[in-house]
Amino acid sequence: MRPFAALSLSLLAAGISAHGHAQTYPSKPIRLINAYAPGGASDVVARAFAQKLTESLGQQVTVDPRVGAGGNIAAEIAARSPADGYTLLMSTIFLSTNQSLYSKLTWDPQKDFAPVSMLTAAPLILCVHPSLPVKNTQELIALAKKQPGQMDFPSAGNGSSMHLGSELFNMMAGIKATHVPYKGSGPGVLDLISGRLHFMLNPMPEPVQFIKAGKLRGLGTSTLKRIAALPDLPPIADVLPGFEVLTWQGIVAPAGTPVDIINRLNGDLIKALKNPEFEARLRDMGLELYGTTPEQFAKLIRDDNAKWSKVIKATGARID
Repeated sequence: MRPFAALSLSLLAAGISAHGHAQTYPSKPIRLINAYAPGGASDVVARAFAQKLTESLGQQVTVDPRVGAGGNIAAEIAARSPADGYTLLMSTIFLSTNQSLYSKLTWDPQKDFAPVSMLTAAPLILCVHPSLPVKNTQELIALAKKQPGQMDFPSAGNGSSMHLGSELFNMMAGIKATHVPYKGSGPGVLDLISGRLHFMLNPMPEPVQFIKAGKLRGLGTSTLKRIAALPDLPPIADVLPGFEVLTWQGIVAPAGTPVDIINRLNGDLIKALKNPEFEARLRDMGLELYGTTPEQFAKLIRDDNAKWSKVIKATGARID
């Protein structure tokens, strides 16, 4: 066979294969791996989008929590899964930070994943137990300075947005507090409500219900402006100029997942974000809606990597 003819047949076969992916996907249930415990902010967002994908794809999308090691367990499982569109990962800040936090990773955020879309971003809410004698961010900082090393704050695990955001808060405020890592934000919230901890920076939407119920006292937000869900809370930046932390959620697939499947998922996710009822539901949680191209999401991951590597180095937050 002549080389040109062989190449033509090869290109034809590739086109048929790609068309076949688009025509047959999905033909079985899909697993959406989540790195954080049920009940936490990431879990709430993952389940919301799993429901919308189930509706649009016609196959059940199930959230599979694989908790621990700062997201590394979930990331490794997803990275080693077949690149066929039936295993996805709900990614958060750990996809951008773990390269700086860990000296050895079994996965590479740039090489092992195909970004699908950034979905939402949420501020962190500075909360305390109602029994703590502080009414605002400035009073919390003053109390912490009087009790160096005696105040405890939780996080959803080493290297999580809660951890790094709190370390940045401590650094900028000039206070010393003890980090207590949990496997997800939910258990930390419960211990704060019980009075075992002193303060926390917790991503939306989780804190809203507890603040409105009087179980927690909100002091400030990690955004530069007030947010609609909690309009009475001033930005932490009013006390610590320039303080800003957003935690984002997005979906990635194993590297090598066919482009037509990535595009199908991207289109369905963006369509969900444009649904008025779903949009209102997410905004009521205090979330900002995005919906990006795969290329835009890849750039965000790279840019966040550069930002947080500086914070990790300055605060000594490195894990190993």
